[in-house]
Amino acid sequence: MAINWRIWTGPAAALALLATGCESTSGAPAAEPATQPSTSAARSVARVCAKPEAGPAKAPAGAVAVDPGVVGDLAAKTKKSPAHTTFWLRPGKHRLDPDRYAQVIPKKGNRYLGAAGAVLDGRKTNQYAFGGSAPDVTVSHLTVQRFVAPPDEGVVNHDSADGWVIEHATIQRNSGAGLMAGARQRVRASCLRGNGQYGMNAYKAKGRISGLVVEGNEIVGNNTGDWERRRKGCGCTGGIKFWAVDGADIRGNWVHDNRGTGLWADTNNNDFRIENNVLETNDGAALIYETSYNAVIRKNTIRRNNWVEGRRYADSDDTFPYATVYLSESGGEPRVKARTSKIEIDRNVLENNWSGITLWENADRFCNSPANTSSGDCTLLVPDTDRCTRPKIADEPLYSDCRWKTQRVDIHDNRFVLDKAVVECAVKCDRMALLANYGTYPDWSPYQGEQVAESITRDQHNRWHDNVYVGPWKFVAHDPSRVLDPGQWQGMPYRQDTGSTFRIRGGG
Repeated sequence: MAINWRIWTGPAAALALLATGCESTSGAPAAEPATQPSTSAARSVARVCAKPEAGPAKAPAGAVAVDPGVVGDLAAKTKKSPAHTTFWLRPGKHRLDPDRYAQVIPKKGNRYLGAAGAVLDGRKTNQYAFGGSAPDVTVSHLTVQRFVAPPDEGVVNHDSADGWVIEHATIQRNSGAGLMAGARQRVRASCLRGNGQYGMNAYKAKGRISGLVVEGNEIVGNNTGDWERRRKGCGCTGGIKFWAVDGADIRGNWVHDNRGTGLWADTNNNDFRIENNVLETNDGAALIYETSYNAVIRKNTIRRNNWVEGRRYADSDDTFPYATVYLSESGGEPRVKARTSKIEIDRNVLENNWSGITLWENADRFCNSPANTSSGDCTLLVPDTDRCTRPKIADEPLYSDCRWKTQRVDIHDNRFVLDKAVVECAVKCDRMALLANYGTYPDWSPYQGEQVAESITRDQHNRWHDNVYVGPWKFVAHDPSRVLDPGQWQGMPYRQDTGSTFRIRGGG
């Protein structure tokens, strides 16, 4: 389910890991991140990893105390106790039985509270920390580390049960994903650091995830395993990856120094609010919204992202406008119920990233096309994928509804700052883009030629307006060969950035 045609992949520089202080899968201790937030923006950040909130010094009334000196004590006491039990983990390093499948299987409403210094350590032996299908489980004030979940699987809430609360937790130095997500999950004030694939993988094998809240967390240094290099084009990494999530609030997080993408919503996500976050110094894009619908991206501070991956593609003479905020086959759709019927990107500050915002649509990617990297999936408008076949796909409504569209995107009241001396680039780091490819594949595709490029550029209600630009910005329209200056971008036939201001100098 990777991004099509142009894939955000490849190894990050070793320097990035040193900057984050996160370790590889070798198990060496992780240092605190060296990167500090820029003073050029007022947005505060969630410094959770450096200053975690201490858990209760004494067991709450009625809680079951768990002894770190007894191997497997937490799992055994969970099994013996009824639902809705509170467990208090004493200070120290807690261990499960030395079996790869040994794990804690909570019961409905269980609460797991760590005292200051309580650590659940998988010792690079156990695959999972907390699993099972019980709903409404809480894990708080606990460090969970050194578990070895397989790729695409997670350590905490392994089975994506619903209603879990993860708060004031540190989930670090695990393989796979630090945690999975179920419906109504709340992840608050937690440190998701240095995990091998994802900080969190918001994926549920059966059914959609709804009502997800990710608030006030620090998400740093994830994808230490560099999975995009190991599985080229897999689209299987990110500080957080979201799959088919219907309703999410992502607010007040500090997402930084991840190898690859910071936040990545991939395949039939809908109704996202991504607000008041600081997204910085991620090797790739700060945010990718791919084959998804209806979102508000507002009041975020986005700085110094995409330096590694953007530079790598530029050095290879790739002309595609790799951006820091990348919308791929994603747009507003009134027929899909959400809190908005468009994608609105407003009141953000983007400062010294490798390029800005790219709106892209692959003419060859649609339901049942071999070029659809979300293989087996169709749009939310056509639940029966088999309908999107020839000859019917050439006629309405299937012609419109069998492809994901980048449409109804409203980009306004943002501030875009670029100083090439800071980014250390000469070319290709200075672009906004609105484009598609020339449709060619497969031979039965009804979208061949320039029709998708014409639609995304002129007919699908994608609009920049009332923004502020500081620095030498360029604009790409229709296809990668059309590189425009601000006057051409504002003029006919594109008529973009009405009411915007341009100041052609470096710096902020």
